Amino acid sequence: MGRVWTGDADVEVVRAAGGVVWRPVDHGVEVVVIRRSRHADWSLPKGKLDPGETWVEAAVREVGEETGLAVEVGEFLGQVEYPTRDGGGEPPRRKRVRYWMMRALDGAVPHDTFPPDGEVSEVRWLPVAAAVEILSYPRDRALVSTFHQRVTGTR
Repeated sequence: MGRVWTGDADVEVVRAAGGVVWRPVDHGVEVVVIRRSRHADWSLPKGKLDPGETWVEAAVREVGEETGLAVEVGEFLGQVEYPTRDGGGEPPRRKRVRYWMMRALDGAVPHDTFPPDGEVSEVRWLPVAAAVEILSYPRDRALVSTFHQRVTGTR
């Protein structure tokens, strides 16, 4: 974690990484979305960097931990930053998350046989339009839309 000058005070920045995980299907592509128990939301797989870990290493590790999937890392997709508070009287922080396009590898554990842990209660493969509809946050919907534009070459 680092500190960022906001003009008024130093704000701690939490670094995290994740991916838009996809696979080709007969009708185009599907992407992975996760249901997070703690937040009761639908999100893209992501998590905090461990000490000494690169952004890409963290993204691959977190995707594996949250979905059970092995992936091949593709293009950098983008970065989002937003305020966060962990509760318990913690000072406000900012979370900076970098995302990559990640193709699920053949032979990867299918989502329906992956046992969810306490953090993730469900993992789903969805067509892009359905994923955009179910995702809880505009920033995640925008990332999936950007991913789809890059894969299909549409605007």
